[in-house]
Order: sequence, then structure tokens, then C-alpha cells
Amino acid sequence: MKITPVILAGGSGTRLWPISREDEPKQFLPLINSRSLFQDTALRFQDSELYRYPMIVGNEIHRFLIQNQLKELDLNSHEIILEPIGKNTAPALTLASMRMSKLIEGY
Repeated sequence: MKITPVILAGGSGTRLWPISREDEPKQFLPLINSRSLFQDTALRFQDSELYRYPMIVGNEIHRFLIQNQLKELDLNSHEIILEPIGKNTAPALTLASMRMSKLIEGY
């Protein structure tokens, strides 16, 4: 059975202000190289022998950032779960777990 990676792409961008802001938090900024931290993370899971496509949990307000950054890398196989309101890690993981259980049933 392949591993389904879960990428938590939430966060409000307040800790690295003014570089990072609510509309573009740190995970979507190119801080280390020409790619964002989010893009670098998504690229780590491209070995199709080991991994299914990644499941990404992010905030609704970052929907287009997530989609555009995946598109820049030509990563078309993924699933995005959008939280209406960010509530930290536990609810995000719960959403991913619930969705994963549905995927595994049909696997």
C-alpha cells in the first residue's frame, strides 16, 4: 500500500511580519530558494512507487495560492481540503483522516 502524504499548509503569516502576511504566509514565500516552502514540500512526494498523490489541507483564503503554486510545478495529482477557518493542527489532521478513511474504503 502506498503512503498518502498529508501537507498541512495552514497558518496566518503573523510570525514573520512584515515579510509574511495573512494574504501570503511564510509557507508560500520563496525563503530558501526560488520555490516556496510549500512547493519544496510537495516536490518531496513525487516518487509514485512510494506515494499516492498528496492531500493538502489549507485555509480557504489561500485556495488560489495553493492551486497556483502546484500548477507552477506542473503537479496536477493532488487533493485539496479547504478549512473555512483555521483552527490549528488537530482539526486539520482530523479532516485529512476522515477524508483518507473514505479514500481507503474505495481503494
